[in-house]
Amino acid sequence: MSYQENPRQDAQHAVSSGEEALLRLASQPDLWALFLDIDGTLIDLADTPDGIVVPAGLPDNLHRLSMRLGGALALVTGRALPYADDLFMPYRFSIAGLHGAERRDPSGAVSRIEPDAAFADMKAALVREAEQWPGVLVEDKGAAVAAHYRQAPGRREAVEAAMPRYLAMAGPDFTLQHGKMVVEIRPARASKGHALEAFLDQPPFRGRKPVAIGDDVTDEAMFRMANRLGGHSIRIAETPAETEAKSTLPSTAALRAVIAALGRAGNPTVA
Repeated sequence: MSYQENPRQDAQHAVSSGEEALLRLASQPDLWALFLDIDGTLIDLADTPDGIVVPAGLPDNLHRLSMRLGGALALVTGRALPYADDLFMPYRFSIAGLHGAERRDPSGAVSRIEPDAAFADMKAALVREAEQWPGVLVEDKGAAVAAHYRQAPGRREAVEAAMPRYLAMAGPDFTLQHGKMVVEIRPARASKGHALEAFLDQPPFRGRKPVAIGDDVTDEAMFRMANRLGGHSIRIAETPAETEAKSTLPSTAALRAVIAALGRAGNPTVA
């Protein structure tokens, strides 16, 4: 399986491939905790948020890998918790949603940031203006809202010009988050990095080294935190890109193949 190393790394700091780094989990499953983004990482991106397809076998493979890691596996996503849970039924993994604005810990307890009336008014105003942007989809995530222009790339300038205005309406407790053909307004106190750190304060994650895997700029905070805490970070990328990740895998399919291998008993190999 091919890979690209982080272009920021020089020869002195060369790192292993993402595949090689992940296969370390097989020999030391009690040492590592795994944190996974969903869209563009576990699952291929689609034209609309509801258009993604969960590959057959992925929920079962994630469950087997979670059991092998003693439950030290969490999903860290921009999706809301109910949506993410539906993707991986019948399993309910530890999960941070909305970039960490809501989190279900290993005990099943859920904590979340609750938006106020001003945020609801802002979302309604954004929906009204988006009616002038054919092809742009406004996704209401509860404590966050995203404007997707994947189906209307020509609307990028309009979306990116408008979203700071709506951020101002939302107030100082919110921030802009840019992603792949999407701009989102989310709680400023939340980040994927903070979510990862919070999980590591609780069993079965406590005392383990984090491995963070994502595909987008929204995952860079998670990469930085994993690196700072002595773990590893992997970006899903077909071509080299500026990233804090220490290594890469070339595709979602490559990651799913490693996950399937890791979930098998014995010494895993990837075909």
